[in-house]
Amino acid sequence: MKPFPKPDWSAILNEMGETREDYFRAVSPPIVQSSNFAFKKVDDLRQAFADEMGGYLYSRGLNPTVDILRKKLAALDGAEDALVFNSGAAAIFAGVLANVKSGDHIVSVKAPYTWVQKMFDVILPRFGVTTSYIDGKTVDQWKEATQPNTTFYYLESPNSWDYSLQPLREVASFAKSKNIVTLIDNSYCTPYFQRPIELGIDLVMQTATKYISGHSDTLGGVLSGSAAQVRKIFESEYLNIGSGIQPFNAWLLIRGLRTLPMRLERIERSTQVVLDHLKKHPKVEKLIFPLDPSFPQYELALSQMRGACGLFTLVLKDRSMESIVRFCESLRHFLMAVSWGGHESLVIPKCAGMDPKGYDPDQIEHRYIRIYVGLEEPEHLIADLDQALEGL
Repeated sequence: MKPFPKPDWSAILNEMGETREDYFRAVSPPIVQSSNFAFKKVDDLRQAFADEMGGYLYSRGLNPTVDILRKKLAALDGAEDALVFNSGAAAIFAGVLANVKSGDHIVSVKAPYTWVQKMFDVILPRFGVTTSYIDGKTVDQWKEATQPNTTFYYLESPNSWDYSLQPLREVASFAKSKNIVTLIDNSYCTPYFQRPIELGIDLVMQTATKYISGHSDTLGGVLSGSAAQVRKIFESEYLNIGSGIQPFNAWLLIRGLRTLPMRLERIERSTQVVLDHLKKHPKVEKLIFPLDPSFPQYELALSQMRGACGLFTLVLKDRSMESIVRFCESLRHFLMAVSWGGHESLVIPKCAGMDPKGYDPDQIEHRYIRIYVGLEEPEHLIADLDQALEGL
């Protein structure tokens, strides 16, 4: 794997935005739990009305605690600026809505995140915006799907089930030649393992709920990009929808950021140990992980990702839904839940999201079991997986 440029993580995570002289030299930033901010002069208030991004007026817009987090997250992404929302879904919604109008066309990877698909299929068609879905694994697919009225590309690389990738540099380059805005969901990698802005992507979203938080106790979504793009979103969708994160939740995310590299590195190591063990298990048919040499897009992953961590997909040799259910329900230390990125290890079967009558063992994606490796000792997790597999 070629070396990747790394930001100064220590300075960003522990120092950036933290002017401690402004808040009593407190080591931990305060939670500024104020809805609005006072002014002594009418001219200052007038200026705040004219440019709400230039200072503190009302916490629906900017807030001091949120600002500390915002500066750190923009720096991690290598972006000029960032906005922090109360969820990843809200961040994507604002990023898309700010960049499409009636009559526009979107090209998206197929089977995107549930609430993105809902936006593309249910909400945006009400306003005359259409979407085409593609596999997206080659730049030619993006070129072929592009229409004269295409203004927006939506990417997920890797996605969160089969970890399909898109060639980010090539797609971004073509999009710029056509004045098409690109947005990627970078939740799988975080900026620690992938920095799409350096590859030419316009807007980068990640669900801070996951690795940024690391504790499964708050929601959050980050949207990073150019100063002009961020201001455009702030002055319209961000303020209008009122979907900005609250100060206490921002403080929790600042706390989570402190240990982000340490957590990701431990999870990465543990995941590899668990994968190496499962590869040898006679009841496992297939493992899907983007940085495993068996992965179909392994070389592409090496070229644009610095690493990968806790999420992989397992397929059992036993093709029945009953066995999938038995395996998941037999696990004693993996919690069955959505999401990932916290301290706890998780499992979720794909069949939980479908009508059992529609289960088809011949469609391998129906048999997917997604595993998330958390911060527990890998031997502890392996023992749990083994006992659940032996019970089949």
